[in-house]
Amino acid sequence: MSAFNERLIAEGYWVFAGGLADTDAATVIDNRGEQPVFSDGPFVESKEYLAGVWVWEAPDLDVALKLAAEASKVCDRKIEVRPFL
Repeated sequence: MSAFNERLIAEGYWVFAGGLADTDAATVIDNRGEQPVFSDGPFVESKEYLAGVWVWEAPDLDVALKLAAEASKVCDRKIEVRPFL
């Protein structure tokens, strides 16, 4: 994965990346009511969860999808691609 990240940096796609702690370390906060409610996470119970994040700057969706396909192979995980708004 380090070599892949170094290539992202060298080719100008890299913006940010980071891993996330396991979901058992999560706290969910809901402050839509009178008082905030804090509860043990995760936000959603699932077999799959977000383990980390890459933020890339790609010229178009095709490039982003190509990079994501490589990233999936490198990290041996499913990758979800979303535009950053």
